Amino acid sequence: MGSDRLMIDLVIQFLPMTPADEAQIEKLDERAFGPGRYARTAFRLREGVSPDLSLSFVARVGTLLVGANRMTGILVGETPALLLGPLTVEPAFRSQGVGEKLMHHSLDAARAAGHGLVLLVGDHDYYSRVGFQRVPRGKITMPGPVDPDRILYCELRPGAFDAAHGQMRRA
Repeated sequence: MGSDRLMIDLVIQFLPMTPADEAQIEKLDERAFGPGRYARTAFRLREGVSPDLSLSFVARVGTLLVGANRMTGILVGETPALLLGPLTVEPAFRSQGVGEKLMHHSLDAARAAGHGLVLLVGDHDYYSRVGFQRVPRGKITMPGPVDPDRILYCELRPGAFDAAHGQMRRA
């Protein structure tokens, strides 16, 4: 072979999130988002509310946590929905499909559990790859400052988005 490059195939496992993952996820979020994450409107919606562990997943290489995605129940007006995020991937593992796979696991689990609608705040170009679309301005708002073009939705059940209007709030 003559090459002094070592190629290692790393196996990434996607597993349901457990309470034991929380400390590692917090450290990952801290590295990825910094202290400003606590001021974000989406963070404030999730504050004090546990994610739905049956819909939230982690990515691991052995014991190393390399990604996480939470799903938290919210209300839009009186309509139940889920808030996706934060979706966090260790920088060395970005652009390898880890985030998309985490989202697919969460969206598939939510669909199978009978949920109809998932919302998030994020970049349309990235999240549209898994089916998210922009919420029309004024249809759904958040209780704090947010760029309305970054409020996105994914309909898991036909017609679920039609019923949702008003402000997002804790369930």
